[in-house]
Amino acid sequence: MEKQFKQISFIGFGLINSSLARIVKNNSLAKKIIAYSRTEETRTKIKKLNIVDEVADDLNNAVRNADLIVLGVPVGAMENIIKECSGSIKQGAILTDVGSIKKSIIDSIIPLLPKGVEFVPGHPIAGTEKSGPEAGFEKLFKGHWCILTPTKDTKKDSINKVSYLWKKAGMSVTLMDAEYHDRVLAITSHIPHLVAYSIVGTVAELEDHLKTEVIKYSAGGFRDFTRIAASDPIMWRDVFLNNGDAVLEMLGRFIEDLTALQKSIRWQDGEALEKLFTKTRTIRKGIISAKQD
Repeated sequence: MEKQFKQISFIGFGLINSSLARIVKNNSLAKKIIAYSRTEETRTKIKKLNIVDEVADDLNNAVRNADLIVLGVPVGAMENIIKECSGSIKQGAILTDVGSIKKSIIDSIIPLLPKGVEFVPGHPIAGTEKSGPEAGFEKLFKGHWCILTPTKDTKKDSINKVSYLWKKAGMSVTLMDAEYHDRVLAITSHIPHLVAYSIVGTVAELEDHLKTEVIKYSAGGFRDFTRIAASDPIMWRDVFLNNGDAVLEMLGRFIEDLTALQKSIRWQDGEALEKLFTKTRTIRKGIISAKQD
């Protein structure tokens, strides 16, 4: 099934797409690989990496002959990208994306696609706090999950082709309802990022002398928060704006649990604290057992 695509076009070339492009090239999964970016600065970086066959500065030319188009731009930009180039996407092409929310993307993009173009929404659950073409590396996806959220109208053959691509990247692939995906990711990814941004944001507002000491003597827990909070601000802005309902639902639950924890500390309820910390250790053990550490 090698070279199942004559041409794969990557729209946006950050951490995810640049990592996937390396896999496509090294596994001969396409005869031609095109990368598109709006900025000259990014296009220059892509050319220096030498991992694609062509770097395009025109969106319509980039997608015109593609069998597979991989959207790797911030969620908030996806609709306008498709509006701009939908007329150039050929019949029979497959469109997929790598966004961490799915329902709003599906709702905005499907009405814009020409007849005969398949959309297989995807979310590879892998990443680092780094961004840009040079941040990509081939082993990014290995051992992680990719969630596909096709609609009832998506053809099985298209799903299989996109699944095969992610499996070649070393991922386990599963199918999920888009709305359910967004609720799951709200608590496993979006809320942790929100908490990290909040805690590190609190430090940013401290008095200068105290801020300096916090940075100087940062313990492992706070360093982990700063790593998460260093993630791409535009990407995460769009995630929260486009997955608001699910995030607010899970945030409400989190605030309730945080309030209960606050009461346990105020009332010196050691038993409640120990019970909670024991439960959380069990979750950690489950993550390690699932090899998602």
